[in-house]
Amino acid sequence: MLLLGAVALFEPVNGYQIRRELMSWQVDQWANINPGSIYHALTSLTEKGHLTRHDLVDNGRPVAVYEISAGGRTELERLVARSMETVDAYNGVSFYAAFSLMLLLERPAATRHLSVRLKNLERTIKELDAAARVNASMAPPHAIAALHLQLDKLRTERAWLVEVLDDVRSGKLSFAGDAPDWAPADDDPGWQMDADRKRYREMLRG
Repeated sequence: MLLLGAVALFEPVNGYQIRRELMSWQVDQWANINPGSIYHALTSLTEKGHLTRHDLVDNGRPVAVYEISAGGRTELERLVARSMETVDAYNGVSFYAAFSLMLLLERPAATRHLSVRLKNLERTIKELDAAARVNASMAPPHAIAALHLQLDKLRTERAWLVEVLDDVRSGKLSFAGDAPDWAPADDDPGWQMDADRKRYREMLRG
């Protein structure tokens, strides 16, 4: 999902740029992505038809440039929707990754997925709270304390999610089709990536 999303965000883009961008997100620390596996994953996604690879010559150097295919975009939308709506009380990595890619969605889709997540989150809180009450006298105290920790995290996420949904509905957050509401610093590598993207597009048109 992260690789497909990164390509969708910056296409056409070369493998080195994708690796550098994902490493700037520190995906090796929170998403268990090995930096060395990114090139292999790009090849695998290309073989599955999710990405399209173009072999170009840029300033005398051969370079592999990637774009997301129609099938890859459909798969990305499916993965983002599932990760945004599914609540895992003990592992939030998938949601964090999907939320990082949310600006690829149109506002109605983002609102819909987050609203479903809110309902699923509230149901999970009720279920865990009931389990904590039932097991309060039967499970070891430290186990009940750990369960309460998860409940507190979920309740905090619920409060945060209510605020995020308000920001989504009010237009405070931008989505696909909106004018960007943020720009990187002047020395950010993203500006060079954008210049390369424009050049790649001209080469692909030629």
